[in-house]
Amino acid sequence: MIPSRLPAKPAHILLVDDDPGDVRLTLEALHESTLHLMIDVARDGVETMAFLYRQGEHAAAPRPDLILLDLHMPRKDGREVLAEMKADPELKRIPVVLLTTSEADQDVLMSYNLGANCYSIKPVDFAQFAKVVQSIEDFWFTVVRLPPH
Repeated sequence: MIPSRLPAKPAHILLVDDDPGDVRLTLEALHESTLHLMIDVARDGVETMAFLYRQGEHAAAPRPDLILLDLHMPRKDGREVLAEMKADPELKRIPVVLLTTSEADQDVLMSYNLGANCYSIKPVDFAQFAKVVQSIEDFWFTVVRLPPH
């Protein structure tokens, strides 16, 4: 087991997904964690950017350590969120993991071209889905060193 590199404060994840079922499954998988996590949920790209820019009801929002981002959402999709984040000097260092149902090569290529740090496909089976989420969590919060805020 690799020791955690996180400070004593909780790790903060921003989950961005418009599908209530996928949100529920992701939250269930994350709540199985042995790490102390703080999780916020944004339901679309517009809400995500308001959260990241601390606008409106998100004025006191914490800066996430990691973003789990779906591609296909209403109002502003994951590609638009990724492009806007990576163009902003204050947001571009936040790691973004695409967690999506799309297996299309063009989505994978576009996501990496826009600055995604990782692209993962959501399995249909909950046990497999939980393994994917746990792997993402383990890698980003126990293996790598995240940039300071």
